[in-house]
Amino acid sequence: MEIYPAVDVMDGHCVQLVQGERERATRYGEPLDCARRWCGEGATGLHVVNLDGAFGASRKNADLIRGIVRETGAFIELGGGIRTLEDAAGWLDAGVDRVILGTYAVEQPDALRWLSREYGPERVMAGVDARGSEIAVAGWQETKGNYLRWAEVFVEMGAGSLLYTNVSVEGLQQGIDPAPVRDLLQTVRCPIVVAGGISSAADVRSLRDLGAAGAVLGSALYAGRFRLTEALEAAR
Repeated sequence: MEIYPAVDVMDGHCVQLVQGERERATRYGEPLDCARRWCGEGATGLHVVNLDGAFGASRKNADLIRGIVRETGAFIELGGGIRTLEDAAGWLDAGVDRVILGTYAVEQPDALRWLSREYGPERVMAGVDARGSEIAVAGWQETKGNYLRWAEVFVEMGAGSLLYTNVSVEGLQQGIDPAPVRDLLQTVRCPIVVAGGISSAADVRSLRDLGAAGAVLGSALYAGRFRLTEALEAAR
């Protein structure tokens, strides 16, 4: 199982939010410095999110993100504010290894098919952000139906992998809820990376044993609840 430390970028800073609320952001320094730190501690992949893009400013932080791609040499999966084919293709052409489509995938599922055909399904990830049994979109402010059915649609349309985020536990540093992850893994047959609530090496081991392809480490990692080396060991 792969481990992806999060590098969430907002207003030029590396931050962590609680429950997706920008008013509850904690700053952790320069994004490139954080990216280099995690790579130096053994990460081979990074989960980069343009939070300003998620909140409507899709072009903001572009130079910073390109710097992370260029300077780290890590596998980069990128989400946040990708709302057009031009956005997605631009990032893939700029060297991002995999783009994550969330709200856009719900609004325009055909975009997954086009990107998969043009760039390969392995470079196209759909975001399954769920609150309970419902997929959450538009900054988690709206729900649009059962998350398992949407996962099936995304895979049918060409997504090569899924990012599952449990909105209910995201940022709280209180551990994961394995049940919806298990249900998703039993519903679709593609690599699934899990985010939200991962707060210990035990959470990582649980996801590994369930069969998740990867885990995104955010708030608990930055807060020092556990170390990246512990997570990497647990993932093996």
